[in-house]
Amino acid sequence: MKDKKEFYTLLTELDGQPFSEYQQLVGDFDFTRYVIKCAGIDFESEGAVAPVFSIRVPQTIAEIPEYLFDTPVRRTAMEDLLLRRMAGRIGNIANYDGSGIARRHVSVSAPNQKILPRNALQLTKEYIEVRFTITLPTQTIIIDGEPLVSIDGAMAQQIFYEDLPEVVSNSLLYCNIDIAEADEHVNNMEDADRLRQHLGASGQVAFVADGALVTRETGSDFPDYERVTPVEMDAELVEEVEVPHTGAVRGVGIPNGLTLILGESNSGRVDLMDSISQGIYNHVPGDGREHVVTVADAVAVRSEVGRSIQQVDISAFATSLPDGGNPSSYTTKGAGSFTSQAASTVEALEAGARVLLFDEHSSSSTFLSSDTRVSSLLGASSRNTLAARARQMVDELGISMIVAGSSLIAEFIPIADKILKVENFCISDITEEAKGLEITPSTPVNDSVNLSTMLSRSRWIMPSSIDPSIGREDLVIETDDADFLQFGRSLVDLDAVRQIADSDQARAIGFVLYYAKLRYMDEGYPMREILDLVDRDLSNEGLNALVRDIRGDLARPRRYEVAAAINRLPAFRVSHVTE
Repeated sequence: MKDKKEFYTLLTELDGQPFSEYQQLVGDFDFTRYVIKCAGIDFESEGAVAPVFSIRVPQTIAEIPEYLFDTPVRRTAMEDLLLRRMAGRIGNIANYDGSGIARRHVSVSAPNQKILPRNALQLTKEYIEVRFTITLPTQTIIIDGEPLVSIDGAMAQQIFYEDLPEVVSNSLLYCNIDIAEADEHVNNMEDADRLRQHLGASGQVAFVADGALVTRETGSDFPDYERVTPVEMDAELVEEVEVPHTGAVRGVGIPNGLTLILGESNSGRVDLMDSISQGIYNHVPGDGREHVVTVADAVAVRSEVGRSIQQVDISAFATSLPDGGNPSSYTTKGAGSFTSQAASTVEALEAGARVLLFDEHSSSSTFLSSDTRVSSLLGASSRNTLAARARQMVDELGISMIVAGSSLIAEFIPIADKILKVENFCISDITEEAKGLEITPSTPVNDSVNLSTMLSRSRWIMPSSIDPSIGREDLVIETDDADFLQFGRSLVDLDAVRQIADSDQARAIGFVLYYAKLRYMDEGYPMREILDLVDRDLSNEGLNALVRDIRGDLARPRRYEVAAAINRLPAFRVSHVTE
């Protein structure tokens, strides 16, 4: 292993050499307080200009107290804090070129409002290891009148000997970390986790803290400080939950069963439902949703016109379809609003979801409900709305639902277990009042459908349809945001899968698909079992099990979003179905 003096000399010698000479950076280099490693540079790929490096800081230098990461929950939180600090420091040292344009040579995964297990940083009792990319600096020199791109050794020295030491020192060493900040970050995560445990023990699916700030900036996950209206609730709804660090957290718990949330779209209802759907994740201190938590197996179901569907049994919601498709094994390249939401509902249950979330602003009006007042005038219908099936689904399948809206959800009132009202971000219980209304509930068109097939029916994936290759490239998985994923020749539209947290999670989903294809699909497992096996492997082996090369841009996805990506993959095909 070369030391930092030898590495400095190497960069001096590389100055002005052809770019391919950067290959000499591959290896381990001892910088006294940490070790820098480059595992390899693939000069045939676009990633050659920004290869992955890793820094390993021994705990004898970092001195992170063990109490900050002595459980898996606290470890995830502390790793998240260290990564945030490093991303922030890297942003502060962006160099400016002669044109006044900032050039960020060092890049690391930057977490958003959510705290997720990631592979960018690992914290152990022995060391901290962080993975990042460096855009290797180049310069243009003139040789025989011709411009030639060559290594900029001076800039490389600045990166490795000025920028990186500053980043490491200020972000990863405990002596430079605000102790109160570290404690708050870790304790906040532990409190949220304890609240989620309380949900399972108390027969609830979600908890919304009194005073939570649920409004978000348009198109963003950041708090909207121009619309700061804390969530309030009637006194009779308030319960207190003891958590380790905050003490008693006051809020309202949403029970198992069928819960209806009434409110206009601008009353705070939509913001509340969005926060409940995002409550599957823990949030950073100051987000406003720190104590808005939801059970981990909750899935938000939306209408999604144009999505593809492969052999999904939506017979519980339709006896026949206008396009002539078979409801018992429905396939289409471009679903309508009704069929897309019906299929997404069944797919979520197939993946193991135990709580389904619906809001009328993102739902098909024909799927959500009908108007029983005019049903007799319209004649026989071939469709069953969610309102007609919801009670049966909750009772027979043992799942829970939260349905929210204002103008399309009256038919849920007679069958709901709990009815809440949201007005100007204030939650009240109007169950008794609403039950007094004379509303005729919807009845299923075909009452003989066995809903248990939603859970017992198994689809088997055709392995050849999960193909991440393009030409000579056997693995092409790319994403710039959480809305789209390039998987081989296919572009997967994930815009309607709103519970994907960020691009690192979307990217990890792509690698999960490839991993599952290589390891399990060829062995003949149905989709549900494949999701079980991948979940087990990620828990036991971590995210690095998904990839062949060293990278630090993955965040752990849930099985439900993995299933959603498979179901939306244009090339996806089902080989056969078993009951």
